[in-house]
Amino acid sequence: MKVYDAFELPPDKQALHRRAVRLEWLTILFFASAVLALGLTLGQSQAMKAAWIEDMLGFVPPVAFLVAARYRNRPPNGTFPYGYHRSVTIAFLSGSVALLGLGGFVVYDSVMQLVLRERPPIGLVELFGHRFWLGWLMIAVLALTMVPAILLGRVKVRIARELHDKVLYSDAEMNRADWLTAGSAILGILGIGFGLWWADAVAAVVIGADIVRDGVKTTRAAVANLMDNRPRVVDGSEPHPLPDQILAGVRDLDWIADAYLRIREEGHVFAGELLVVPTSDVTDLVPRLEKLGEWVRSMDWRMHDLVVAPVTKIEKPAREGSHR
Repeated sequence: MKVYDAFELPPDKQALHRRAVRLEWLTILFFASAVLALGLTLGQSQAMKAAWIEDMLGFVPPVAFLVAARYRNRPPNGTFPYGYHRSVTIAFLSGSVALLGLGGFVVYDSVMQLVLRERPPIGLVELFGHRFWLGWLMIAVLALTMVPAILLGRVKVRIARELHDKVLYSDAEMNRADWLTAGSAILGILGIGFGLWWADAVAAVVIGADIVRDGVKTTRAAVANLMDNRPRVVDGSEPHPLPDQILAGVRDLDWIADAYLRIREEGHVFAGELLVVPTSDVTDLVPRLEKLGEWVRSMDWRMHDLVVAPVTKIEKPAREGSHR
């Protein structure tokens, strides 16, 4: 049995991962251009400022993904005997905390503008010899940033589900928030145009609240991963079905009287321990255990690191999950 085992994605997943890397580089280029365009048309609009800050935040998930991609596949060594898979989780946590902190700043800054009753002026601008309301230029820039964000987000969600990549999924959520932010900012700017001074700040509060919501959700999921919670599907909506499937298959084997399984997430992959109570008539126990470990790992590419141990009795927790 190999103690040190490097990990490689299956060929079809490797192709998807390479595509995800290309998408993240495209995302960085998109946000660089969006930040520049919004910065040039920022004016005094609080909603535009919030949209600009969120676009700057948009760099965090793709950069975290690309950094983790350079470390996650490094082979185990004496210092890191379990490998570097958790670099993905660390990247997930870093992006989540940044999202939460800056979202809180946007909400605070916008609420203070409402409390102080600040009225953002949006004046005229001259372009190519023509003078027009700056708000129209703001709206045009915001509208142009919406389409790429929608397309990038939809593609990333599909790939993130295939790769079980929560960093990529949080990036897709950021892209979703980006086009919603642009829509809210457009409404806020139009509100100023109609004389509703508070519309701009209210739109910024909505934008900030959406950022905070995403930050809370992803930070909670990242911390739970680091606490070795039961694996969940990539969007966190429900427990992952693989542990139940594995345990059901193991318990169906005629030479196993009972079994207990606990699995944790390490980035893209799962790791854990399988305890089995063999029947009394088993003689070739060690070869059977080795084959059992190989069989379980072959059930799904995510099942990467599994320790199979024989025991005489299993005392299960008083309140156990459905797969234990």
